[in-house]
Amino acid sequence: QVQLVESGGGLVQPGGSLRLSCEASRFISGQYNVGWFRQAPGKEREGISFIPKGGSRILYADFVEGRCTMSRDGAKNTVYLQLNNLTPEDTAVYYCAAGRAILTADRLDPNNYNVWGQGTHVTVSS
Repeated sequence: QVQLVESGGGLVQPGGSLRLSCEASRFISGQYNVGWFRQAPGKEREGISFIPKGGSRILYADFVEGRCTMSRDGAKNTVYLQLNNLTPEDTAVYYCAAGRAILTADRLDPNNYNVWGQGTHVTVSS
């Protein structure tokens, strides 16, 4: 399986932006769907964005619409997540994940992803 490592988390002031990276151990475009997720303390893991294998039709969750950008650099085997206009509600552990197939109705369902990174903490506070 591909190995994933997230980075870029830390303390960010409200109104600021974050840019997270997820580096894969090998080239995965065309083989794996990739998604970004987050989990706040005491809450369920929720999907943020998704890019299908071999494509660029990025899907964003409604709660980040207009302030989120997911991108992929195939040459670096890396996907990125940029989230702007941060609020304390964005505080969470952020994960990237990969899966070979979408087996549920929701492409942002965590159950569609079998390979997960360790996560990177993001704290939004002044």
